[in-house]
Amino acid sequence: MSAFCKDRTVIITGAGGGLGRSYALALGTEGANVIVNDINPITAEKTVYDIISSGGNAIANTDDITCYDASFDIVNSAIKEFGNLHAVINNAGNNRDRMFTSLSEDDWDQVIRVHLKGHFCISSHAAKYWRQQSKEGKSVNARIINTSSGAGLQGSVGQTNYSAAKGGILSLTLNQSAELKRYGITANAVAPQGRTGMTEEVFADMMKIPEDGSFDKFDPANVAPLICFLVSEKSSHISGICFESFGGKLSIAEGWKTGPIKDKGARYKVHEIGEVISELVAITPAAQKVYGS
Repeated sequence: MSAFCKDRTVIITGAGGGLGRSYALALGTEGANVIVNDINPITAEKTVYDIISSGGNAIANTDDITCYDASFDIVNSAIKEFGNLHAVINNAGNNRDRMFTSLSEDDWDQVIRVHLKGHFCISSHAAKYWRQQSKEGKSVNARIINTSSGAGLQGSVGQTNYSAAKGGILSLTLNQSAELKRYGITANAVAPQGRTGMTEEVFADMMKIPEDGSFDKFDPANVAPLICFLVSEKSSHISGICFESFGGKLSIAEGWKTGPIKDKGARYKVHEIGEVISELVAITPAAQKVYGS
């Protein structure tokens, strides 16, 4: 049993399988107290059993992350069981993949609800708890770790709802980082690639475990060391960043920022705009292509 995250209490949503389960197992090994949240009680309990069997501490929770009141219960259960809360890992997700013109209102609402609202609900209650601790003069060294994706960074054909939700999570992370630092809270995002229940159905052949015993770059456990570091007390200087993690690769995503400027010093006329835009496009680095385009 390691102690990199010793006595750090962590809530992980969607921790019954895939990436969330890998995070939970790794954090349990690193000495953290883990709240395994998942809508599937069987998989949640299995993750808890495996953590405890390895000498760690964990409890299962099946409350709905998209319900604000239920999310309070998740935060409260962590504090009641372990005496404190140090980190929230917003990992749970779903998908309803459709081309834009085939996307229904329900397809849109369900994905935005789980990803974007789900990220908000638990983080809101956790941040209020940490803010109160800070106001009482207690030392706070807390973490919010959100989950975006390549779809949120570059878009993805056939995943308008998912891309919009994941892009919104990036902006949420930036605001959380800026607003919550005064209370001792950092906020970062990860855009991981790994084998999960959602990705295996679509990319089964590409993501299958190598039969020759070579490095399994799609193993979700590859992302876990980054998560453990971000949960730990050693990451207090890191905030407002989106990390991309895939196999043995780790990078920082460069987000939207102001590019080249053409300043006339007065209001543009309509007939001038086309030429100015052409000049700006010519000197601006091209964006990465949308996935699948």
